[in-house]
This record gives sequence, structure tokens and C-alpha cells, in this order.
Amino acid sequence: MSEAAARQETYLPGPDEGRVAQVHDFLTARERAGRGTPDVQCFLSGTRPDDRVELPVELYQVLRQVVDALRNGLAVTVAPVTKTLTTQQAAELLGVSRPTVIRLLDDDKIPFERTGTHRRILLRDLLAYRDRRRAEQYAALSATTVDIEDDLDETLHRLRAARRTVAERRRSSSGSDSRS
Repeated sequence: MSEAAARQETYLPGPDEGRVAQVHDFLTARERAGRGTPDVQCFLSGTRPDDRVELPVELYQVLRQVVDALRNGLAVTVAPVTKTLTTQQAAELLGVSRPTVIRLLDDDKIPFERTGTHRRILLRDLLAYRDRRRAEQYAALSATTVDIEDDLDETLHRLRAARRTVAERRRSSSGSDSRS
């Protein structure tokens, strides 16, 4: 990979919003017609009729996200990330501290490899952990939702039980904090 391709770059919405809107409308129309699914073939073309290449699904998804952001007046930052991350990079991606990532690794919550004395985390493993953690958080939120039709005593009992569960998890994980 060239040095230019490996650097982080931020793109601002340009003055020609009409062309971005055209691309947005084109992509939206394809998706509404049922052709915006991952198995559809999209092409990037040049100036000659035979100058075209199939656009992989991943690039289509990136294009769609960039177009949506630019159309809404947002800047877009492209930041290449290697497939193997340091503990600091993992912490930044998760939005937690480096010691927290080390604790997660030591507690076998996220698989990792050692390179000498350094820990290396595969990006796919880190993203899988993040997805699991989000699912657990949504489940916890769902468990604490209150239906106005429910009996008040039953609701209070469920909320107390949920708080006890959270407190037990914190106590069990705080015992491993001293190893960091």
C-alpha cells in the first residue's frame, strides 16, 4: 500500500451538492427497486465503454455511507486501520482506556496474540466483541423497561433484581482490575 493510500483524510461537503444528491437518488432508487442488495453487480466506469470494473459490496457500502453523510452536510473521515491492532488502537476503537482493554484480554473476553511482550488483537475479534457487548447492553436495557400496564410491585422487584445482577458483575470484574 502506498503512503498516500495509508493516511487518514477528511473530506468536506463540496459546493456542488447537486451531484452528490444525484448519486444519492441513484443509489436510493436502486435499493427501492430491490437491486441494492449485496448480490447486485455495480460498476465503476471510465471514459471508454470497455473501461469498467465491478465494485465489490464493501466499496458499495462505503460509497453509500459517504454519500449519505455528504448529502446531510457532514464531513467524512477515511482512516485506514490494519487488521491487527495494538491495545491502544483497540481502546480507541472501543472508546475505553488501554488498561480496560488489557483487562478484557486477560479475562479472555477478546482473543489476542502475543508478539514478544506485545499483545495484538485481530480487528474482526475486536468488532465481534463490540457487537456482543452492544447486544448485552440492549438486553440489559430491555430487561429494565417498564410497561405501564405492569404491577408496580412486580416492576420494582424486576428492577432490583437487574441492579443486583449488574452489581454482581461489577464485583466479579473488579477483582481482576488489580492485575492490570
